[in-house]
Amino acid sequence: MSKVLICKISKATLYKKPNIKSEQLKEMVYGEIFIKIKIQGNFYYGFTQYDRYYGYIKKNCLEYNSIKNNFLVNTGKAYLYKNYNMKSKTNKFLYFNSRIFVKFVNKKLSASNIGWIKNSDLKSLKKLNKKNYLENINVFNKKKYLWGGNTVDGIDCSGLVQELMKNKLIKCPRDSKDQEIFFKKSITRKKIKKGDLLFWKGHVAIALNKTKCIHAYGPSKKVVKMKISTVISKLAKKSLKLSSIKRPF
Repeated sequence: MSKVLICKISKATLYKKPNIKSEQLKEMVYGEIFIKIKIQGNFYYGFTQYDRYYGYIKKNCLEYNSIKNNFLVNTGKAYLYKNYNMKSKTNKFLYFNSRIFVKFVNKKLSASNIGWIKNSDLKSLKKLNKKNYLENINVFNKKKYLWGGNTVDGIDCSGLVQELMKNKLIKCPRDSKDQEIFFKKSITRKKIKKGDLLFWKGHVAIALNKTKCIHAYGPSKKVVKMKISTVISKLAKKSLKLSSIKRPF
């Protein structure tokens, strides 16, 4: 039996242990691939293909599926429609970066393997501009902070960086400590520009320009835009020193 499984629900949690009360490590969204290593009770143990993040996920969240997805969801939540009619909207939706197979595109709605979806909520995998990974930054602005979160329902600092890069098919580790190692090019504070990553122990922020940044900030309980100097000052009070600034590209 194949070891390659697909997330079949809108989002699924990857746990540290085969128990829903254990630590939430990250979330998968519809269409993402999970590589199974073994079965333990009602859980699969393995890793997410995109970032090779290991953990346990409930078996009923995954399925065997050979469909080759060709579009991704390019908005916070994309609602599904029963048929080719704007009045047939359902309460079901897919999250940002969900992967689907679109059979054909009509004027306003596209027919996919999971239902009809607004064209404006989708992006062809062939038409992604990998240079501007901050294109959809406002999808997450002011969204709730959630440790181990990867969606607009809640996201953490490194999850924010990862989801924005995933949206452009750019490889990026899940945790900030790994992101700091993965991105090699270091720069000085004087040379900061849009898209640079600022790292502290256990935290990461994204520069919007030379003076401002955006990050999922626990104390604020949401994704916020702040002055870089303010973030440095606030974290210094917690004995956290800016450890590096990396330019991803």
